[in-house]
Amino acid sequence: MIPVRGARGTQDSGRDEYDGLAGQLAALQLADSAFPSGRYTLSHGLEALAQSGWLDGPDLWTKLLDVLEGYLRFGVATSDGVALACAHRATGRGPDVSSIVEADRRLHAAKLSREAREASTRTGRALLRTAESAFPNPHLAEYADRVLAGRTPGNHAVVLGVLTASLSVPRLFAVASELHALAAGWVSAATRLALIDHRAAQALLHEVHPAIARASRDVAERSVTEIGGCTPHLDVMSMQHEEAELRLFAS
Repeated sequence: MIPVRGARGTQDSGRDEYDGLAGQLAALQLADSAFPSGRYTLSHGLEALAQSGWLDGPDLWTKLLDVLEGYLRFGVATSDGVALACAHRATGRGPDVSSIVEADRRLHAAKLSREAREASTRTGRALLRTAESAFPNPHLAEYADRVLAGRTPGNHAVVLGVLTASLSVPRLFAVASELHALAAGWVSAATRLALIDHRAAQALLHEVHPAIARASRDVAERSVTEIGGCTPHLDVMSMQHEEAELRLFAS
């Protein structure tokens, strides 16, 4: 049966499609490197890794790809990705601020290096300040009050989880867009460190898209007790970066 233009069912389908597109556009805006959260200042341990000499040699491309995929799968997805999903789910329930705070605190504890914790809360608070003026929403208010009062850390992924839920971004897409944003920032850092050029950076980013998709599906339904991660090499690099005399990046 061919739908009649203007029929109620057709209009509802169009509205659902529009609402879904609007949410995805909001996620793209939040993941844009031009968004004023300060994430462009982060290399996520890559700068220290390059300084250590571990990336030296003819197989640089393979090393970069292996490090980025491992970081996404075993570090970012299982920590920030799960925390974002938990905050998103808790916001959709009301919001349940106590559950959001629980995810926030557990994520903070899972970040082993001081640089990683400080970077996460610094960019999270910047995101929160911008969101309060650009995307005014009552779902943010109580959680934002707790962050500003110092009662919860305000990690970037958790703020983003609350915000994307309030903007009707589907949870899986919100997680995937966050992993993609981090990967894009990582390859941008590799470019600024003169490890690769812009074309190689785009090829590298495209190469990790399947890993991002798999990791997003794996973590989008996980619970707060599953927030964690295991990237010891990059954790050590981040700790060494704190003491480096010359630094281009804040982490």
